[in-house]
Amino acid sequence: GSESLPGWSCRRWLNLQEYQSKKLMQESGVAVQRFFVAETASEARAAARRLNAKEIVVKAQILAGGRGKGLFDSGLRGGVHLTKDPAVVGELAEQMLGFNLTTKQTPKEGVKVKTVMVAEALDISRETYFAILMDRSCNGPVLVGSPQGGVDIEEVAAKSPELIFKEVVDIVDGVRDEQALRMAANLGFKGPLERQAADQIKRLYDLFLKVDATQVEVNPLGETPEGRVVCFDAKINFDDNAEFRQKDVFAMDDMTESDPTETEAAKYDLKYIGLDGNIACFVNGAGLAMATCDIIDLHGGKPANFLDLGGGVKESQVYQAFKLLTADPKVEAILVNIFGGIVNCAIIANGITKACRELELKVPLVVRLEGTNVEEAKRILSESGLPITAAHDLDDAAKKAVASIAKH
Repeated sequence: GSESLPGWSCRRWLNLQEYQSKKLMQESGVAVQRFFVAETASEARAAARRLNAKEIVVKAQILAGGRGKGLFDSGLRGGVHLTKDPAVVGELAEQMLGFNLTTKQTPKEGVKVKTVMVAEALDISRETYFAILMDRSCNGPVLVGSPQGGVDIEEVAAKSPELIFKEVVDIVDGVRDEQALRMAANLGFKGPLERQAADQIKRLYDLFLKVDATQVEVNPLGETPEGRVVCFDAKINFDDNAEFRQKDVFAMDDMTESDPTETEAAKYDLKYIGLDGNIACFVNGAGLAMATCDIIDLHGGKPANFLDLGGGVKESQVYQAFKLLTADPKVEAILVNIFGGIVNCAIIANGITKACRELELKVPLVVRLEGTNVEEAKRILSESGLPITAAHDLDDAAKKAVASIAKH
């Protein structure tokens, strides 16, 4: 709808664990390290023995970045460890599995590690960066590469833009041989490695199309001393609108790391983002939600969350939204701010009064409605006999919500 930000779908973006991305790559013939996934220490030890590799890497599987520098609440430092001894793999897994890992990208209490990846460690003699993404300015996919890999690509782009190479792909023709070879050469692959790298680039592009990705990023795409080109790490982003075609991929979605309230909200096509204040914001449209949070803040209040109804609202959604908000013990007041363009204010008003009665609302409620059918909506609210504070604009609503907590 026109009242939510472009690109906001009602689904959270699909995020896969590293081992899941690597599995998809393997299936498309992309060269990755040999690996197994383990959920217990004994499985990890068995995996290490089966790999029969000179050196083994054990990686905790969570969705946040910065794992290598993370800290476990078991006392173990680092979510990525190297060893030559299968017995040590078991000991490492014991200190990872079932414990919380905290990195610069996780919540402060960290994220519980349920699986570890046990992989063959390969030496990397050279690291490059390679990605395929959908680019609006090119009206389609573009290959992006740099001979400087293993580092933040943003830094390379800022400091040495001449080391970033691009190839615009015609979606009908796909990646042409000479494009793949040119990219491989620009990435610095020499001799027989150039053809090998070009082959990997084409296979990565096939994967990109096959899974309806919006981005496949490999950092690093490396070269081993034995002369192999290997994808050492990959981040794949998917187009949520292709879920109907990508049932298998979306079935891998691991909901355990998402906020349970967010997951519950998504069932009713509501977007919920928890914040740490005490005034619940119930709005339609992401821009309005941000403005509402800002104005609450301006009046000395703190938003408890950001619940966005989006465009085509039904009365049942209003009810579910109230249920989510009232279940949150942090919430001491609720501010409803609805601008009815697509939305009919009377539907919202009916939903609010029904929810208040059935859920026996215990916290102050401030409502500001504007737009379609607003007079009828105001009548419904005022005749309901419920303790609802009406506000004539957003500023007034925020003031009243903040004041209601002090009184309450």
